Amino acid sequence: MFPTLFEDCKTISISDLNRWGYLKPDQFRSGEMTWSRGERKTGSISFAVFTYPDAPYIELNYSCNQQPIKYQVKLKSIPSNLGKGVVWYFVCPKTNKQCRKLYLVNIYFYHRTAWRGFLYEKQTYSKKTRKLYKSFDALFGSEKVYEKINGKYFKSEYNGRPTKQYLKLLSKIEAASGISYKDLLRF
Repeated sequence: MFPTLFEDCKTISISDLNRWGYLKPDQFRSGEMTWSRGERKTGSISFAVFTYPDAPYIELNYSCNQQPIKYQVKLKSIPSNLGKGVVWYFVCPKTNKQCRKLYLVNIYFYHRTAWRGFLYEKQTYSKKTRKLYKSFDALFGSEKVYEKINGKYFKSEYNGRPTKQYLKLLSKIEAASGISYKDLLRF
């Protein structure tokens, strides 16, 4: 029996709702979200978001196995540590944990810890496979590192000192240059 992977589950994310403008203060807004794999539509859900300060929530309305399902998930906002606005969270109806993503498993959307026996795809890899992926990522991922460093808004220095992100990216470039063809063949 193969484990169920979180990557295969349908999800609802706070960052998506925020990007689409559903988490602006003091508003009621409804919409629909669809999931697809390739060109094939695999599911859809309609929802309504209430962001009034007394009791913010999102109401989910969908059908699963020809069974209509409608329930509310509380939302919670916390002031940002940067002092600019608020950070939104779901409050899982099953675990009462704050989270930024809900997963559909069986019938309901819950926090990932509400389910037992579920894994992320990388957790199913053997140690040898993980090491191989790490080596290939260091070798072929260096192109992405160069793109990031040369990006329009990337800061390599702040107050005359190199940033932590810049130093981390430089170490990835150094690691990639230290991998030889023989090392790859050894795997």
